[in-house]
Amino acid sequence: MKRITSLADITDSDRGAFAAIGNFDGVHRGHLTVLDLTRDAAARSGAPLGVLTFEPHPREVFMPDAPPFRLMNAEARAHRLSKLGVDLLFELPFDAQLHGLTHDAFCREVLSDGLGLAGVTVGADFCYGKGRAGNVTTLRDAGRDMGFDVVVAELLGNGSGERVSSTAIREALSAGEPRKAASMLGHWHRLEGPVEHGAKRGRTLGYHTANMSLSGLHQPRYGVYAVLVEVVTGPHAGNYRGVASIGMRPMFDETVPNIETHLFDFSGDLYDAHLSVGLVAYLRPEMKFPGVDALVAQMDADSARAREILSEVPLTGFPTAAIQAE
Repeated sequence: MKRITSLADITDSDRGAFAAIGNFDGVHRGHLTVLDLTRDAAARSGAPLGVLTFEPHPREVFMPDAPPFRLMNAEARAHRLSKLGVDLLFELPFDAQLHGLTHDAFCREVLSDGLGLAGVTVGADFCYGKGRAGNVTTLRDAGRDMGFDVVVAELLGNGSGERVSSTAIREALSAGEPRKAASMLGHWHRLEGPVEHGAKRGRTLGYHTANMSLSGLHQPRYGVYAVLVEVVTGPHAGNYRGVASIGMRPMFDETVPNIETHLFDFSGDLYDAHLSVGLVAYLRPEMKFPGVDALVAQMDADSARAREILSEVPLTGFPTAAIQAE
């Protein structure tokens, strides 16, 4: 997948794509519906499959003081879209110039002249342009005038009358319900990033952990999870089962939340490797123990339970039917 972060970087070979437009935070089932429609339209017209998104997320620009809400950082989103077969990711800067464009100027300067798109796919509630004055009607009108096709995807529900949305997914994660979140995502919710150096306490406890930052991301309910881990880069690249702790580490009076992941049946150095940690099951909340022996005993119990849960979960892929049936 080619990742393009500026209109100035567009080449002639990048033009002519059929692109899905949206923030794609979480790349959930609603996004997958849009992407599938785009894939079909691109195949019919012989065009590359594209995604047009924005960085930073517009909400970060309009609500800079709001708590972190993103389900994915830009790297995780790109990683997921690449796995889904996207050819071109147009990740344009959401700056003052872009969000000051009228809806007509956005269509002409970005979609038509800037990217040279053959067509676009959007959700039925898509709004764009200054003051969010543009909608699917104005987009279709612009497409007819400027020569690009427009496909509109109907909004997707979760089977219980609730709309699939990033907000609903965040609510499920905050409640410690990763499988409910997964049913809306269509994949395990994943926390991604480079492994950072930590206090190295895990090695003294018999549990080596890979530490990652949660900075800028919506934080799931603090506690211990059974997880599936993809080591994306480095000599140990591959897929593993494990157990992870998300939160403040009350046993050690830490003040900055993070995620610490222990990979089962693994030995090696993961520093600076890129990890993708999928949350499968919530095991218990964070707690402070009377001593190290009690902590280790609980870690043993957590690991045993996580192994049992994960023994019935495929190491790769996603058991869509089983998750949606729960």
